[in-house]
Formats: sequence, C-alpha cells, structure tokens
Amino acid sequence: MRPLVINKRKTLAETKKRTLITYSFPESIISEQFRTIQTNIKFSIAEQKGRKFLITSPSEGEGKSTTSANLAVSMAQQKERVLLIDANLRNPSLHSFFKLPNSNGLTEVLTGKSSFEEAINHTEIGRLDVLTSGFIPHNPVELLGSNMMQELLNYALQSYDVILIDSNAVLDVTDTKLLVQQCDGVVLVMQNGKTKIEKAKEAKKVLDFAKARLVGVVFNQ
Repeated sequence: MRPLVINKRKTLAETKKRTLITYSFPESIISEQFRTIQTNIKFSIAEQKGRKFLITSPSEGEGKSTTSANLAVSMAQQKERVLLIDANLRNPSLHSFFKLPNSNGLTEVLTGKSSFEEAINHTEIGRLDVLTSGFIPHNPVELLGSNMMQELLNYALQSYDVILIDSNAVLDVTDTKLLVQQCDGVVLVMQNGKTKIEKAKEAKKVLDFAKARLVGVVFNQ
C-alpha cells in the first residue's frame, strides 16, 4: 500500500492553528515550551537511553492528545525520527490533528489485517510518521496487552529515534496500565483549573503501582 503523504503545507496550518501550534507557529512561546519539555525528557532518561514514551492524563479532556501531537512535531523539527502512535482505541483523535484517514492503523496491525509498513502515515513534518488507531475494536485491553503490541514496538525501534504513544486517561480504563509496562517513561498531562488534586494524586499512585517511570508532568493552560 502506498504511504499517505500530506502534500499541501497550508492544510495543517489553516485547520489546526490552535491545536497543532508547534507546526503552525514554530517560533511561538508555546512551541518553545514544547522544545523545553522535549529537552527535559531527554535529560531525564539520558542514562537509560529510553525511546518509548507514553502520554496520558488522570482523566479525559485534559489535553493529552494535543500535547502528544505537538511534542511529536517538536521532536521531528529537531531532526529526530519520530513515530507517534494513537493507542487510544476507545476514543481516538490523532488522525484529526494531521488530517489523516483512520481506516488502517494500530488495530489492523495488531489483528494481522495489515502490515506495519502499510498502516504508517508519513507526514511532511520533519521525519514524523503517524500510526493512527484504526478501527475501534471490542477488545482494546487484549490487543494493547498482547505480544503483538510488544513486537510492534520492538520492530518500530529499528527505524525511529523516539516513539510517542498517546493513550487513554490512566484512571478511566485498564489499557494505559498495560502500556505503561512496555514504555521507558510516562508523561502525565494535567489541565490547570480542571484537574483535581485528588485525581492527580490517584493517577500518580496508579502509575507507581504499575511500576511506571514518570519522567515529567505537563500543565496545560
């Protein structure tokens, strides 16, 4: 299957000015903040040479997908080979950020209906590739916790410097707890004025119990 390529630069700039800020306005203060996050992540895992990072939040609607997309763009702009995976198999959204179809993605690869190469979407942003969620399955927990998921990540590591995984909110479903064990670090996204301190503490406890390595916390707004 021929890779999908976004050909018109204005497409992203015109439709995602507010959400994909690191693409539309790379010199903005917000874009600089994402570069700072990127640098901090690198320093925090320098000795371990971690390359697989999970992006999650205590609850839905706190900006984790926006953070995932912008962080991926920021890393790709710094000449990193980046793979962004939408592992939210219940309510995916990354395909909308990049104006990509979502008929062939992670679900199809994990169920053997598509190869990794067929499902990958190549973008015009540096060396950023996106693996969308694909079809919403009836058994996301089984798929994300399967050997196939681990094999997919190991296979992808041969081609990419960094893998970012956008997941479900950690307090909502079991999916994220399973993915945590397959990643080198976790970034927890919270929204100022929305995330309750109790939820933040609970999320930290859940991540600790899952033996996650929390490499940073991002506060939105």
